[in-house]
Amino acid sequence: MDTVGESGNRKGRPNYPVDFKRRLATSACEPGVSVSKLAQQHGLNVNMLFKWRRDLRAGLMAEAGPQSTHLVPVVVQRTPLLPVLPSATAPARPIEIVIADAVVRVSAGTDVALLQLVLQSLRT
Repeated sequence: MDTVGESGNRKGRPNYPVDFKRRLATSACEPGVSVSKLAQQHGLNVNMLFKWRRDLRAGLMAEAGPQSTHLVPVVVQRTPLLPVLPSATAPARPIEIVIADAVVRVSAGTDVALLQLVLQSLRT
């Protein structure tokens, strides 16, 4: 058992190095390898090894690239403001109100009082 685990944030639970996890998860993915036996050989819980294998397959254990930060130059330029054009609105479409066997078509600008009178007469 060549685990180099450091004590984790909970008492008695080691934090295994990512390269160790990756190596075992890769071994567990090989055909013919018993994940249970591999976990037992390294003193691990088999569920932990299955999780590492899932993480490896999901790309969560990828090799870490260089951890450097680079600044790039940025140039801010003033551009002239474009004139704001009034937005084109779509022409209002009439709506249809169906009450029993009657159909009432209402266009934009219809008198509200007249519409109320028509609808009340259709309800009775």
